[in-house]
Amino acid sequence: MDERARKLLRKKALTDQRATEHNTWEASGFGYAVRPPLRQFPDDLKGMKCEAMTRAGTPCKRTDIHANGRCKFHGGMSTGARTEEGKARQREGYRRWLEEKCRAAANTQ
Repeated sequence: MDERARKLLRKKALTDQRATEHNTWEASGFGYAVRPPLRQFPDDLKGMKCEAMTRAGTPCKRTDIHANGRCKFHGGMSTGARTEEGKARQREGYRRWLEEKCRAAANTQ
């Protein structure tokens, strides 16, 4: 396992720990007495770069990476539905949205 992979695992573990602490705090009603401690982000994990290859052939320099180690342009966002059921659900949602938009436009006229 290379150094980058180890850092990504540490970053994911830290993110999971913070999420667990936040969920516990939220369940308590965001009480001041049970507020999670403020922790400094480790210096060696700050500024990690995406490092995906851009279309220009240079490495991506974005530092706002997801748990998978990539920025929102190189693997952080959804690629959409893949199954026929998912695609049908998306089409149905789009159809409902479009009907509501047309109905709202007709009501304003």
